[in-house]
Amino acid sequence: MTATSQRLEYLNTLLAEDPDDSFVKYAIAKEYEKLDDLKTSIAKFESLRADDPDYVGLYYHLAYIYTEIDEMEKALEIYDAGIEVAKVQNDLHALSELRNARVNADI
Repeated sequence: MTATSQRLEYLNTLLAEDPDDSFVKYAIAKEYEKLDDLKTSIAKFESLRADDPDYVGLYYHLAYIYTEIDEMEKALEIYDAGIEVAKVQNDLHALSELRNARVNADI
């Protein structure tokens, strides 16, 4: 068993114990991204977004994956949504990262 599959198994165990844990959902999506299973990663991030749209950390990573698969319109939409969430939360670090990533994606 690979380290990534062990982490996924562990994360899924944690998620079973607390199905509402947004961080664990985020971590699972990132593990699929590491496995280069971008379709599953997107699905996991989109599910997290539906369950917890205020989880600001997901926006940067989800939009980045959309840029990787050349879905720029979707990426820009996700960056914009994340920027709005960061503004509402007054999360200046996330806001800066999202704005910078959006500008660079739109070049």
